Amino acid sequence: MSKKVFFLDRDGVINVDHGYIYKPEQFEFIPGVFDACRTITQHGYHIVVVTNQSGIARGYYTERDFAALTSWMTATFADQGVSLLDVYYCPHHATQGFGKYLLDCNCRKPRPGMLLKAAAQHDISLPASIIVGDKTSDMEAGKRAGLRVCYKVSENAASRRTTTEYVSCKRLIDVTTHFFQAHS
Repeated sequence: MSKKVFFLDRDGVINVDHGYIYKPEQFEFIPGVFDACRTITQHGYHIVVVTNQSGIARGYYTERDFAALTSWMTATFADQGVSLLDVYYCPHHATQGFGKYLLDCNCRKPRPGMLLKAAAQHDISLPASIIVGDKTSDMEAGKRAGLRVCYKVSENAASRRTTTEYVSCKRLIDVTTHFFQAHS
């Protein structure tokens, strides 16, 4: 049976987006993220992180730096009782990259490449899955991949708002509360 997944953007959903984060001491988890992720997994969903990382393309940090931070983040989730199915990232940028990273690729959101690759590698049902991001590009990637449910988080969200494209909530913990109340 195909897996159901919550695709989570990293910066702005899992951690506070301080811009081009690549060290654990820069990483600040958003309050409630571990409770939200435990709720997600308790309801039978897996978690896959999908993140654009143009800091690699721009030369601010390396793929090795990103891998080290990802290992630390994954271990921190595990310490909190949350297992991540996988983490996908795009190191490219079409106009601001250097060398092999200067690339107009299919993996950089709003394109759906990371989601499609995850679905193929992990037998994920895209129509049964959800994306949570903080940018319109996250919503577009979800729609292009065939996801029916998209949530956009924003600290500026005064209250939950539903559009034809996505539901807006303040944080991931608010997303899980809304989603599982609506689908129970």
